[in-house]
Amino acid sequence: MLNITASDVKDAKLTATVTIPAADVDAAIKKAYKDTAKKYRFPGFRAGKAPRPVIDSALGAEATLAQATNDLIAANEPAVLNELDIVPTKNGDYKELDLAKDHEDYTYTVEFSLRPVAELSSYDAVEIEMPPAEVTESEINNQVEMLLNYRATFEDVEGRAVEADDYVTVDLKAVENADNFAAEGRMLIAGSDSNPAELNEALIGANVDDVKTVTWTDEGEEAEAHTVEVTVKGIKVRNTPELTDELVKSDFGFDSIDAMRDAIKLEIEQDKASRLPAEKENRCVSALAERLQLDEMDADYEQSVFEELGQNFLSNLSARGMTLDTWLPASGLTMEQFVGDLHKQANDVARESLALDALARELKIEVTEDDINAEFEKAGVKDVEASKAEFIADGRMPAVRESIRRSKAVDHLVENAKVTEVDETAKDAE
Repeated sequence: MLNITASDVKDAKLTATVTIPAADVDAAIKKAYKDTAKKYRFPGFRAGKAPRPVIDSALGAEATLAQATNDLIAANEPAVLNELDIVPTKNGDYKELDLAKDHEDYTYTVEFSLRPVAELSSYDAVEIEMPPAEVTESEINNQVEMLLNYRATFEDVEGRAVEADDYVTVDLKAVENADNFAAEGRMLIAGSDSNPAELNEALIGANVDDVKTVTWTDEGEEAEAHTVEVTVKGIKVRNTPELTDELVKSDFGFDSIDAMRDAIKLEIEQDKASRLPAEKENRCVSALAERLQLDEMDADYEQSVFEELGQNFLSNLSARGMTLDTWLPASGLTMEQFVGDLHKQANDVARESLALDALARELKIEVTEDDINAEFEKAGVKDVEASKAEFIADGRMPAVRESIRRSKAVDHLVENAKVTEVDETAKDAE
């Protein structure tokens, strides 16, 4: 049985001293020599039959003992993680390892990097805004407008300059740091918030065949300047059809406007019933993360979250029969932009996780064996005990307990949140 002593956590570091009993050391050395005898050919001996003195003479005793030492540490690391109940942010840093020796206990020291511990500025109930559970007239109107927009037509404009809300066809030529924006025949909405303000200023008032050079700077910490040459090729206005019973019947298959609105209301009700619980949870956690008292995220922890998000994203792409190389061009992103966005997302997720950890500590949340069993059952595991044993053998049980603690913190957060209902669709239309 392992003997483990651990230091207090300091600067998100925990140092553990581990002693492995002599019997386990002897078993690891015996296995290392057996594996070496199978791996190499030794003259005069059949595969796997070379004795230890022959192996030591040919390779040196240190080589096989080094392998035994590495195997010994790797085999026992899951037990160390389980005993300490930690989820390191990176591989352990093993300090000045000696070689294992026959018939002797083996002791080594390892330093683990952990998540930073941060506090919240307040542990009071969070305050959030949420759409009402009931369907509002503005939400129905918004859906009706979207349906009408699908039937909109575009009409060429002649004899006047570009006005706000016109659909302008332009050619964009990269001048400086703007290769990603270069295009021919791109349609832009003049005055749209999705355009840089400098581009809107150049478009509004321009005439067909006008050529203008536009420079703008990205917002954010890593701001970059971009310059393009814009050539106006055409101006169109969008004409949305009038809502009538005849249009509803011919284009959407409803007997009347009222029948269409009733169907839309039912669809929105179903969507809200499935979407709002998760939306409330997300808003509560986001509001809690704003209280996190941490100026700069720990680089190791952010990197561990980044790698996890990246692996999940690649797995989802693979399930859809895609690779990152095929997805990036379709999404209009470069590899640099994708990595930058993923790091930003990792930072946000890391802050939310640390905020939930802080709340869990404040609430003194504990994880019981029943909680763990329920977690495996919720995951649809057929043999809970076998799955638990597998997680313990891999050193993954601390991560399960960590997840449960955060889930309990989320439940408390959502249950106690102070919610103000806001008709966001009506608010956006103002």
